[in-house]
Amino acid sequence: MRGASCVAVIETRHLSKYYGGRRGVEDVSLEVERGEIFGFLGPNGAGKTTTIRLLLGFLRPSGGEARLFGLETRRHGLEIRRRTGYLPSDVSLYPNLRGREVVEFTLATRGLRAGRRVEELSRRLDVDLGLPVKQLSRGMRQKVALVAALAHEPELILLDEPDAGLDPLMQRTLEELLREEVARGRTVFLSSHHLAQVEALCHRVAVIREGRVVAVDEVASLRRMRLKRVQASFAQEPPSLEGLEGVRDVRREGRRLVFHVSGDLRPVLRRLAESELSDLSVEEPSLEEVFLAYFSGAEGGGRP
Repeated sequence: MRGASCVAVIETRHLSKYYGGRRGVEDVSLEVERGEIFGFLGPNGAGKTTTIRLLLGFLRPSGGEARLFGLETRRHGLEIRRRTGYLPSDVSLYPNLRGREVVEFTLATRGLRAGRRVEELSRRLDVDLGLPVKQLSRGMRQKVALVAALAHEPELILLDEPDAGLDPLMQRTLEELLREEVARGRTVFLSSHHLAQVEALCHRVAVIREGRVVAVDEVASLRRMRLKRVQASFAQEPPSLEGLEGVRDVRREGRRLVFHVSGDLRPVLRRLAESELSDLSVEEPSLEEVFLAYFSGAEGGGRP
């Protein structure tokens, strides 16, 4: 997906936003290429929503700049929003309108009318657009907002916690829709703290903490460079792992050791082999473990 021929759909350089003396985001530099699903991962309050609002031109940066489609957000906000589909984290719809009217209104602001795409999306997401918004559950309102965000077939789709209120079946349907959009040449920027969704969907991911991006990498590479989980069982007394570089979180359960290790495994395996080893498993970490490693200060707590 990456390469010199790819066009950066999103590009930020040292993007910062302060609310008086309070930090929003600081020095965020990112590139998102055409045709990828890019994950923006962090806990609540990390700066995910602020970043998206800056990208759309809803907020003016305190420093740095952002460009979408090569257009600077402060001067070309209307053009950027015309080519973008956006789902906010706090969906708020007109309560007295029917779902279809919400979608039609959103399309009308772009000079478009509802067509087959609206019918397809409402069917796939299993939402009745004929009902008033005030009668809909949170999950159904989320589906209406998703239809509105995707109905105009945008070049770039910005989603802020898109699975809020969706059941697991609808989460899978959403994932299928996003993969189809990318197959058609669209680009998706997915802000989330739903780690399994990011792991399943994204090509690359940025991890943001306290307003600063602490890592940008391919999902597979990010997982490989962090901790591995090791479980070792012994016929007799387990060996001591004291002094071995990269070993942490050692837990002893009788004749069984469970621990995490980063870096070269060979010194650890040699130490384990000094005792009568009866069983051994080494597992790749989940993205959740990677995420927690960044935020718990593992391996020094800094940038990789």
